[in-house]
Order: sequence, then C-alpha cells, then structure tokens
Amino acid sequence: MSNIRYLDTRGRCTDALAFTEVVVEGLAPGGGLFVPETLPTFSLEDICALAQLPYAKRAAAIYEAFGVDLPNDQVEDLMERAYGDNFDDAAICPIATLDANTHVLELWHGPTSAFKDMALQCLPLFFSASAAKLKAEGALDHDFLILVATSGDTGKAALEGFRDVEGVSIAVMYPDGGVSDIQFKQMATQAGNNVAVWGVRGNFDDCQTGAKNVFGDAAFAAELQNDYACALSSANSINWGRLLPQIVYYLSAYAQLVADGKIEAGQKIDVCVPTGNFGNILAAWYAKTMGAPIDTLLCASNENRVLADFISTGTYDISDREFVLTPSPSMDILVSSNLERQLFELTGRNAEAVVEWMRQLREEGRFRVDADTFSAMRSHFRADSVDNETCLSTIKRVFDEHGYLLDPHTAVAFEVAERLRGENPVLVASTAHWAKFGNNVYRALHGLGADEPLPEDVAALTGCALNRLIAEETGARNVPAGLSELDDLPLRFTEVIEKEPATIEASVKSFLDENKQ
Repeated sequence: MSNIRYLDTRGRCTDALAFTEVVVEGLAPGGGLFVPETLPTFSLEDICALAQLPYAKRAAAIYEAFGVDLPNDQVEDLMERAYGDNFDDAAICPIATLDANTHVLELWHGPTSAFKDMALQCLPLFFSASAAKLKAEGALDHDFLILVATSGDTGKAALEGFRDVEGVSIAVMYPDGGVSDIQFKQMATQAGNNVAVWGVRGNFDDCQTGAKNVFGDAAFAAELQNDYACALSSANSINWGRLLPQIVYYLSAYAQLVADGKIEAGQKIDVCVPTGNFGNILAAWYAKTMGAPIDTLLCASNENRVLADFISTGTYDISDREFVLTPSPSMDILVSSNLERQLFELTGRNAEAVVEWMRQLREEGRFRVDADTFSAMRSHFRADSVDNETCLSTIKRVFDEHGYLLDPHTAVAFEVAERLRGENPVLVASTAHWAKFGNNVYRALHGLGADEPLPEDVAALTGCALNRLIAEETGARNVPAGLSELDDLPLRFTEVIEKEPATIEASVKSFLDENKQ
C-alpha cells in the first residue's frame, strides 16, 4: 500500500510530507495543521471485521490502511505496547449500555483516567519511532521539546506518555486555579527526568495562545537549535498523531456495537461528544467520512458555548465573550484549534478561505463562514450547550435512573444527546472517570449548586479523600489506583509563570539548562 502524504490547512507547505515527518513537526509552517491528502475508505465488512481483533490489532490495521511510513510489524509492535496492561480493561475502551438506544464509550481506562490516554499512550511511541527513522535517514539531527498547553487532562496524559522517552523533553502549561485538585496533583507529582510543569496566570486560552506564539517565534526556534540542538513539537490535538488514534476508537466502537448485538450491521448511529477544542468530534467526522455508518454528530458544549453557537449560526465570535469557569474544566475553551481542520475539509480544502478566517479570528475576534460551508457543516453537525446547574443535575439523574456515575464532561454530552437525539441509537463519548472531578460529582449527588461551597468538613478533604467518600456513599468503588494514591506522592512542580511568550520562552530555556547539567 502506498503511503498517504500530508498537506496543511493554510497551503504553506510546498511539498506533501510523510506521516513520520508530520508527527515530529506537530504544527505546519505558517501555523496551519496537517491533514492527509486522501483518506482510506472502509467497507461495512471491513469495519465489522475489526471486532474479531483485539484492540491493539484494530488500531494497527487502521494505521496500516493509512499507509504509515513505518514497517507493518513495527506498527503492530508499537500498538501492542500502547494498548496493553497500562489500561485497566482488556477491551481498552469498553462500551456501557444504559438502555437499548443509549451507549457510553468509556475512553478513560488508561493510566491517567481520561480519554487523552487513548492517543497519548500511542503518540509518544510513534513520535520516538518517527524521529529515529528520520535520524537514520539523515533527515533529522536534533532532539525535541514537546510544549503542551492543557485545560487539565492532556497535560498529565502527555507527561505520562513522554516521560523518559529518549531524545524528547516535555513541558506542560495549565491555567493556575483552573484545574481540579486531582488534575493539579496528577501533573505536579509527575515522575520522570525529562518533564516540567508550570501553572500560568490566566485561563486555558492564554496557555494555548502563549504556546502558539512561542511556536511561531522563528528567533526562538533558531536559539533552541543553535544552543540546545532542540526543536519544538506538540502533543496537543493540533498534532495529527493525536487525531489518528481517536479515529480508531470510533471505527472500533461501531464494530463492537455490531458484534455485541446492540445494533445491526449498517444501522446508522449518532455520536455525541463533549468538546472544547473540537479534536474528539473531528475524529468522529473522519471516521464517518471513511465509511462508518454515523449519521449526525452532536456537539456538546458547556457554558462556554462558542462551538454550539458557531454550528447553529455559522458565526464564530469571541470578540466580547466571557470566559466561564464550569464543572467541566477541560471544555473551558474559547479558541478551538481543531475547528481549522474541519473548516478546511468542509470548504473542499480551500486554504485561502481558512487563512482569511483565521486572520479575522486573530485580529477581530470573529469570523463568519460562507453559505456553502455553513450548509456543509449543518449536514453533519447539530449542537447545544448545557449550563452548570443542568450539568450537575444530569449526573444525579443518570445515577438515580441507571446507577451509572458520569463525570461532568460526559454529563454535558449525555444531556445534549437526550435533547437532540432522533430515532438513531446514540453513542456518547465518555471522556473522563468521575473521580477526576469529585468535588462537582459530590455537589451533584447532594443537590448543591455549581457555585455553592462544599460543606466545611467536605471542603477540607483532599481530592483523594473526597473520592473515597463518594465511593462509600454510592458504592462506585472503581476509583483507579492512579487517582487514589496521589496524596502519598510528593509535589514536584508548583511554579506559576506569566502568560507572555517571553516568560514561557525563558522558562523553557531554564528547564533545558537544568536538563543539560
């Protein structure tokens, strides 16, 4: 099979690149995002046949269909390492069925208990293998620094995936005060000799904008190359190596639903995804485009409803939009990076249109797509948003009705699925284990408002102790070891920095200097 090559959403790459090249580059020159020149197609028979394979082999088969420029036996070995005993369920991402037409894809059985593990147990292995291949070919002569902005979950998953990977260092920025106690401790206690973590005074968009500005600083890139023999790359969902593993689990999930007798082969399903950065739902769109019988993609937003408004109106507007802190912090995002890929695809790959819309967003804080692009988007997507109080009441309602405990992000998706569903069965993407957000799960179960303080005795508990209390009250005694043991680990990273690119760059150099010693 010939290798699929990659171009970028802004038309700045003069030559299409191979998979190994785009994985190590992360972001395309000029700020665009890499997308495959062509997509492989899967027949219904191909998709259903995936269910006969263990998950690692399903993933390998899909990568091989993309013609990844690594030997097939190496791809299969990397997948066996990515999806093995590091997950607490042999199915890797099992599907829980709440009723005949409502299925929950549990994407949080990996080592950090969030859906980001599905990609970030995989990407570091392929990143390392890609870099080794390019070095052996003489196309690469430097190491890498992975610079990550996180709203909570990506940071820990990336740190865990890249820790002690040869030739790679990783630095993560999170919004100070904008993540849960569990999320903070997961990052602050991270093991590894090649890792750094910084809180940033600001919100997630400040972290993400700061990272993008650092990536775009040519003088800083030259300094890193000259002084540290190092180049920046990304593990955020702007990296195609993050998106491809997500496409895998939507194709796999459809196959599993058929194999389990929950749907008929060929029966259309809707997929509902809680999303802030648009990567997870974009992966479902790619799976649909490749042949999965997916009908409508339901985009679930929290009170930061910029995506829901955009899908409903065709106007993306953050010019005067308040950034809201919600019980689902990983979705507290106003600038959705992966929407650029979706716009590129829906315009028939019109890079000039994408460049202009991204300019307008950067300079004016808003853009409006043309009528044809809006129509194309509406042919695939519907969207709604869920306020904070409804998010919490949904957790309580689903637990009371089904005995199933949702995290706040999944609760947002569940509520939107209930509102927008039609006749099709719905697959709800569950993006985190409830114990990552115990404070708001406790509020939900006890009828407290989203802004209401916890009782003093409960507020005094650590995140781990609060989870133990919830487990005792509900019988949900499935708190993963990686979340229950955090209080026993020393805090390694507590530094908080300013959001300006110059400060981030100084922190990067200080980290690299320490690593050289």
